[in-house]
Amino acid sequence: MDIFVIVLQSVLVLLGIGAVGFWITRRGIIPENVLGFLSRLAIDIALPCLVFASILVNFTPDELPSWWQLPLWWFLFAAFSLVLTLITMFVSQKETRGEFGMNLFYQNGLFFPLIIIGGVFGTDSIYLTQLYIFIIIHPIMFFSTYQFFFRKGAPEKVQWSRIFNPILFATLLAIIVQLFNGREHLPDFIQDILQIMGGMALPLIMIILGGSLYLDFKQKGKIYVLELVKFISIKNIVFPLACLGGLLLLQARFDISYEIALLFFLESAVPPITGTPIMTERAGGNKAISNQFVFSSFVFSVISIPAIFWLFNNYFPQP
Repeated sequence: MDIFVIVLQSVLVLLGIGAVGFWITRRGIIPENVLGFLSRLAIDIALPCLVFASILVNFTPDELPSWWQLPLWWFLFAAFSLVLTLITMFVSQKETRGEFGMNLFYQNGLFFPLIIIGGVFGTDSIYLTQLYIFIIIHPIMFFSTYQFFFRKGAPEKVQWSRIFNPILFATLLAIIVQLFNGREHLPDFIQDILQIMGGMALPLIMIILGGSLYLDFKQKGKIYVLELVKFISIKNIVFPLACLGGLLLLQARFDISYEIALLFFLESAVPPITGTPIMTERAGGNKAISNQFVFSSFVFSVISIPAIFWLFNNYFPQP
């Protein structure tokens, strides 16, 4: 099947589940006060189980001796993304420039790449494990630095439970277990429990996102049409094309591996992380426009991600 169609289907899976969440919240099937509980269930329990089980199944240190380099490559990607953000955020209006820059910089680094990698390479792909290790620092950076995009509002007290979160601990613990061949000593039923619990993470998260978007858009605030056009042009088109150009330069100079190029590219092509509206509100910013940035980028990604991934595949064919 053509790579464009495969990626398109993967993105439509995500957005389709999100649309289900939007619909069932609109119908009142999920009460508003239940979304918070489901969010904790997904982020603090199901997702760590998914990460832990996937690393146990797919990560073998002897077969991936350079695994420790992946977080270092992520720092390079973060630096590239920050520079690009600081250059392009000034096209936005001054009143919402912080929200614009924040949503450019913090990408949806796990869920979109996870479903795309699973659709293109299979759910048991080694690239999934490499993804978890690659973005291990991403949540720490998000929760500890988002305030710097805003000048107004009192600085929020650091909450270490968000920075050192269950996903981080699940990743580290799974790596340690595999380094010492601990999987051999784990009963099969425990591994089955982790895999079953992890299997509900992605559907839950997308349903919660769809429901949250409905609740936010129900308020019918101002629609920032011009800012949205600017944002999706930069986030969904300029970012991945700039990343592809940088990868081609690195490839010509250093002959980087396919998996590094893949991870860099996917991280550059995905929409903003879904938590930016909440963090915007906590920092005293405009939550409504952050919601609109996330929503518009998600919708436009149906077109942009398959098209850009097809272009990437022409320059970096699958090994």
